[in-house]
Amino acid sequence: MSMFGDSLDAAVHKAFTRPAPKGAPAQMRYLVRQLKGTRAVAQLLRVSQRTVERYVKDQIKKPRPDLAARLEGEVKKRWQPQIRARARRTAATTGGIVIDTRARIGYTAPVGTTDEGRLRHLTIALPPPYAARLFDAREQGAGDQQLRQIAAEALKEVYFQDSGRRAGSLEEVRFTDIEHLEFGL
Repeated sequence: MSMFGDSLDAAVHKAFTRPAPKGAPAQMRYLVRQLKGTRAVAQLLRVSQRTVERYVKDQIKKPRPDLAARLEGEVKKRWQPQIRARARRTAATTGGIVIDTRARIGYTAPVGTTDEGRLRHLTIALPPPYAARLFDAREQGAGDQQLRQIAAEALKEVYFQDSGRRAGSLEEVRFTDIEHLEFGL
């Protein structure tokens, strides 16, 4: 489970203009339309083609918990791709992204400074270049560690250095022990 990746996906999902299909039969019909056939859906969900056909015809309505999770994940992954792309593009070019987190945040700085990490609750608007980096890294399959590093660099610039107006000798920000993380567009 990827905390950063899931939070970025949830932020983009808030931009949807219509709700995704809810019931298993409706979700299955949507996937059949998207993948243009029951065989492709069956392979994707690791079930038989006949099972997919039964869901499409409303003969089965309640899937097993593991199948329900896979089905919902695949539908959300494909739901409203143009809206999703527009939200990412807006965040990466003009809007930026808001990060709301409660975590232990510290920094590495010259001797004589109070650099020990402490628990902070921050809600900060990150500039568009960092939103673009986060979304690009997410699309390329970056793990939580890489996404955390990008977020730490953004917090260093925006929160600690105030876009270059203070703390110029700050070297690195440590972003650990995350209790809460949420992104917003």
